[in-house]
Amino acid sequence: MTFFYIVLAFLVGVLVGWFIWGRLRGELDILRGDLDRTRSERDRLRADSDRLTGELDACGKTRADLERRLRETSTPSAKPSSSAPAALVSTPSTAKSAPAAKPAAPAKPAAAKPAAAKPVAAKSAAKPAASKPAAAKASAAPKPAAAKLAAAPKKDAPTAAKADNLRRLIGIGPVNDKLLKGLGVTTYAQIAAWTAADVKRIEDTLNFDGRIAREKWIEQAKLLAAGDEKEFARQFPTAGTANNT
Repeated sequence: MTFFYIVLAFLVGVLVGWFIWGRLRGELDILRGDLDRTRSERDRLRADSDRLTGELDACGKTRADLERRLRETSTPSAKPSSSAPAALVSTPSTAKSAPAAKPAAPAKPAAAKPAAAKPVAAKSAAKPAASKPAAAKASAAPKPAAAKLAAAPKKDAPTAAKADNLRRLIGIGPVNDKLLKGLGVTTYAQIAAWTAADVKRIEDTLNFDGRIAREKWIEQAKLLAAGDEKEFARQFPTAGTANNT
């Protein structure tokens, strides 16, 4: 009987141990699953943190580059305008302004007429009767000269080219529009008349690298300067849209 009780106690102990071990093993598996999920979540959060850090660094570099460009463009604008328009040697506005200066040339002989009134005044001392017509001519002479000088600015006024909307060109956004205006570029005709040397000078100033030729600024400006809106819309359908820049 003693042996029987010993075997029975042994079997009961085995069953109880197996039951307890099964429950502990199930809870252990659950804890391992939770640990694996926690580790995967941690890895995902680390990857998101690294990606956001990289994007933040890229935004910081872009902002620093834009601020540097704005500082570079604002510094030359404070200097005399003789250096900046040098990049625009082939602008049509300068060609128009040259003939406008010709009417100012006759002003010199006209201004000399009042000086000639002195000999007439000297002769009038000997001839009082003839002094009145001479004085009338001398007083009437400056009027045409003054009228020509007053009319000269009116002829020069049309030569000032009206500023165009440069942002219609593909590749010219708010930043590039401000930079170009800082260099004196305000019309389509100026861009259309750029030579290879002008393009190189502008790209060196604005820190571009072949962007003007790649985005066809000159071809676009030629069509807009000529007023060919239909051909411009056909060749450059994305101009003036959200994809403009």
